[in-house]
Amino acid sequence: MSLEQDVAAAREALDAFEQACAPVSRHFGDTVDARRLRGDVTRVREDLTLLCGAQPYRAREPFAGIYGDGDDEGWGGAGRTGR
Repeated sequence: MSLEQDVAAAREALDAFEQACAPVSRHFGDTVDARRLRGDVTRVREDLTLLCGAQPYRAREPFAGIYGDGDDEGWGGAGRTGR
């Protein structure tokens, strides 16, 4: 699937989730947990919107050039003896 199709499918699923949560939330009124559930749905919707405008993430190893294949021996490194 293309990115646009995946985003559309995610939005549809989020809409369905929000509709499913609404009746449950009404049972609890304006409680902290009900507000949190509604806020979580809103945040997921906002996160999806933010992701759509972002470039795909490519992980890199920031310390690869510093440490290379070396062994960071630290406190329990090879050759250390206990007192």
